[in-house]
Amino acid sequence: MNGLVRSALSAGFVLLLLGVPRLAGRIADLFNYQAIDPDGAFAWISVHHIAQALIFLALMYVISQSSGIRFGAGWGDRRIGFRWVRIFAMIYAVYAVVSLVIVLAAGTFQEFPYPVTARNVAGQLSFQLLLSGPSEELIFRAFAITMFTLVVTGSVFKGALSYASIIAAVIFAVAHIGVTFDPFALSYDSFQLVYAGVLGLAYGACYEQSRSMYYPMMMHSLTNVVAVGVSVIAALLLG
Repeated sequence: MNGLVRSALSAGFVLLLLGVPRLAGRIADLFNYQAIDPDGAFAWISVHHIAQALIFLALMYVISQSSGIRFGAGWGDRRIGFRWVRIFAMIYAVYAVVSLVIVLAAGTFQEFPYPVTARNVAGQLSFQLLLSGPSEELIFRAFAITMFTLVVTGSVFKGALSYASIIAAVIFAVAHIGVTFDPFALSYDSFQLVYAGVLGLAYGACYEQSRSMYYPMMMHSLTNVVAVGVSVIAALLLG
């Protein structure tokens, strides 16, 4: 495979990884959620993540049928996978507690974009637990790393992290940049970009070492559930 073909394939993968979530947003826009989610806390984002996951599942199915690529669909090395989940859970729990203390002490807590009601909290936590990790890890680890590995070789840290995984983590961070076209504008939070990139590297290392998408999914969902849970606690303490 020559350099031109590698570049073209890499560009195509990037367009898919950034374009399909935008398309999923258009699909989510087709529905009215007022009856079940009047505050916009969880329904739109749930449909969005289901839509993008289904699109990539269809694409991955076609690729696997023609090439035999499995995209980490099995449980891989369970010992390594669950070890990653346990250690990550402990580290992230400490980070969450420290972050909560700092935010409360500094008075820098950002208000929720919706009322902190039982329905909104339950809906948001359900989304984070059941959809956020599975959908995003399917895309940015199982698909992205697998496909970039075909065109980008090499690794760092004595083989612990491939260049494909690093590229996937960067794209995962870039996906958190908001884009509008009329007028054209970019909106982002610098801390969130770094945060997403670092987590993406951890998820990617777990994916490659365990050879399974399921453990990064657990880590990702755990991260988001804890983050939302801590934010709810902070809102209740300050409210």
